[in-house]
Amino acid sequence: MKRRTANVKERYNWPVTILLIAGIVLIILLPLYMALMIAIKDPSDMNNILAFPTKLRLQNFVDAWNMTNFPRKFFNTAFITVINLIFTLITNSFAAYAITRNRKKSKFFSIMYYYFISAMFIPFQVIMLPLVVQANTFHLDNIYGITFLYIIFGLPMNTFLYTGAVKAIPEALDEAAMIDGANPIQTFSRIIFPVLKPTTATVAILSFMWTWNDFTMPLVLLSDESQQTLQLAQYVFKKQFSVDYNLAFASYLLVLAPVLIVYLFCQKWIMNGVVAGAVK
Repeated sequence: MKRRTANVKERYNWPVTILLIAGIVLIILLPLYMALMIAIKDPSDMNNILAFPTKLRLQNFVDAWNMTNFPRKFFNTAFITVINLIFTLITNSFAAYAITRNRKKSKFFSIMYYYFISAMFIPFQVIMLPLVVQANTFHLDNIYGITFLYIIFGLPMNTFLYTGAVKAIPEALDEAAMIDGANPIQTFSRIIFPVLKPTTATVAILSFMWTWNDFTMPLVLLSDESQQTLQLAQYVFKKQFSVDYNLAFASYLLVLAPVLIVYLFCQKWIMNGVVAGAVK
């Protein structure tokens, strides 16, 4: 045991490792620190961004809250994100399960798999203008329509992630469940989906961050100001108050706060899912 401990100490250069970790932490925290300093300062106190303010100005957050209509924009963003997350995890995982289990039996499912995967290589900007026309035609230019589109556009990447995970699950589990009288839906929901917990955690994180932070799709689809998201509020806010960086950064921190709160409350499940996938 002592020899193994000595070998570990010799193998790793701990001073360099500690410096590297400290550098990474500094790179992550420095922009947040600068944003906070700008947000709590008066415009006349902007000579040194890194210095503490001579006079604390929390009114910036109140002004940013009111000018961006934060409660309404937050509700719109949260509605789109939560509904998209729920339906994405249910529909995309089941679609990947059906494709994976039937690819060898049916050419249709094999074609569908490559159809979904090929969509990963098409940038959104390429189909943006036709999408706007179709969204207007089918009345999808609202928060309900854009939620539906998020679920559809998430299919390629999520199908790719889920199919890789389903392949690693022996088909003997499916056969045993069906011998016990379970139909395909029961087999998936009670046997397969719980085993997919690590992949589900990954898909949930990616879908949440993409939907919450997305700017392009709401910009081209949501013309009604009352249905716009927090990201569009920052865009309009910056255009109207382009010289007032204090209010702008206060508004950015308000948008960031819900994401941090969600992570603090859900980090146990997120880390358990990710760690389980790494161990597996």
